[in-house]
Amino acid sequence: MTGHGVIRRYREFLPVSEGTRSITLNEGGTPLIEAPGIVSDIGGDFRLFVKYEGLNPTASFKDRGMTLAVTKAAERGASIVVCASTGNTSASAAAYAAVAGMTCLVLIPEGKIAYGKMAQALIHGARTLEVRGNFDDALEIVRRLGERDEIEVVNSINPFRIQGQKTAAFEVCDALGDAPDMHFLPVGNAGNITAYWLGYKEYREAGRSKGLPQMMGWQAEGAAPIVRGAPVENPETIATAIRIGNPASWEHAIKAATESSGAIDMVSDDEILDAQRILARTAGIFVEPASAAGIAGLLKCHAAGNIPKGSTVVVTVTGHGLKDPEVAVKNSLAESTVVDANLDSVLAAIGLD
Repeated sequence: MTGHGVIRRYREFLPVSEGTRSITLNEGGTPLIEAPGIVSDIGGDFRLFVKYEGLNPTASFKDRGMTLAVTKAAERGASIVVCASTGNTSASAAAYAAVAGMTCLVLIPEGKIAYGKMAQALIHGARTLEVRGNFDDALEIVRRLGERDEIEVVNSINPFRIQGQKTAAFEVCDALGDAPDMHFLPVGNAGNITAYWLGYKEYREAGRSKGLPQMMGWQAEGAAPIVRGAPVENPETIATAIRIGNPASWEHAIKAATESSGAIDMVSDDEILDAQRILARTAGIFVEPASAAGIAGLLKCHAAGNIPKGSTVVVTVTGHGLKDPEVAVKNSLAESTVVDANLDSVLAAIGLD
């Protein structure tokens, strides 16, 4: 399942022709890691698998959609790609634009982007503008820029983004032999839950799988417009990647949850940070805070008795922990110890004689 990129691997399911020249960084093929330690620690009776999307080329799930969005932009002759971003979209857009030889323009909320993600956009050569406003303000400007012929918007309002991201559902089915019973994931702009549901349905229609999962989406309490039923003017959460007050794929996300007999709910920042530590210390998987929202949701569902015994459960973790190292250091609730350069000092520090 590794190599070549998602367009080549799943070409028959994507809007490309034999003549389409793929703009790829060999994205996809990310591991589906079983995490029995978490299940054991919470006293669960189900199988848990973590889809680790932080191992994509720019360290987030965005690469799946970006390869197709930039490929189609180049195919139609666009010279500029533009996005509004809380970080991961900008990093991915900048990298794929660099491969395509295109200009990348990024609009981000002023002071609202994790340092690791800003570094990616800048090093790949993106023209980066900080907007005095929130993500939704930036996206509105991007929509207007997209009216120009030479510019392609590569946010998830671009339908090719959703088409590329659905390939993660294909990979889950390929790895498990069928769709899981439940699928948990974070919800920010809501494109990913939309894409997974599309992918699961298409794979079943093609006879590649038999079942469909309940789609369980999780927003942060301070940025939970879908749960609250109204846009959030000033969203706030430690999980910067899902700090979005008016998701572009709102209605599609509700449809995915409803059609699958799933749900969209919310978790607190404390629950997200607890889940980040648990995942790192029990399963060895390091994710950024937003990625841990799905794990936090899983823990919340289990505590409420809502995960049936014997279920197969998948949680997508969307971005690598090195995207936001400052939060991770604080959230570790630990610090290093300085010792003298001799064995006795080391043994004393770790409590060994």
